[in-house]
Amino acid sequence: MSDIVPQQPSAYPVTFDVERQLTERNRLTVGLRYFLAIPHLVIVSALGSVAEIVGVISWFAIVFTGAQPRGLWDFNALYMRWYARAYAYIALFRDDYPPFGDMPYPTTFEVSYPDGPRDRLSVGLRIFYVIPHLIVLSLLGIAWYVTTIIAWFAILFTGEYPEGLYEFGVNVMRYSVRVLSYFLLMHDEFPPFGLQP
Repeated sequence: MSDIVPQQPSAYPVTFDVERQLTERNRLTVGLRYFLAIPHLVIVSALGSVAEIVGVISWFAIVFTGAQPRGLWDFNALYMRWYARAYAYIALFRDDYPPFGDMPYPTTFEVSYPDGPRDRLSVGLRIFYVIPHLIVLSLLGIAWYVTTIIAWFAILFTGEYPEGLYEFGVNVMRYSVRVLSYFLLMHDEFPPFGLQP
């Protein structure tokens, strides 16, 4: 049975959610989570480095031609899906180990390839446009880190991820995924500020 909380349809072109784990949490894998996640951290880090290079190439392509080559967009979409699965696992939202490759996992990350001409001005100034979001995300990231440590202890001792901390973490990750996909030039719509569904 799925426990994804029904969200109001979002007008924003990026969606992210995690299916809430209803079963008893595996305290052993939670206790060893950061060691178990090392292979995914290495892969996500490597893919992220390539995604940044792809973003730079895409920037030039969009600024000078008004379009992004589909292959470059597809690579960053693959990276973002892997990122979403790996960090949902690392952030203790799920106990099932993420797949290697682009296979199903109880998370959703969806973004559509932009139809029509791209906003060259927004793309040209993207690095400046994203700065306010990075400031907000750095502050939220500190709070999320603290709440994840609290959740780690809670799961170890009670076998459950506290509801409020879980919702906060998923919302911060949703915001992070939206900003990252905007920064990687996957769309031109400015991300909303805050922890919105």
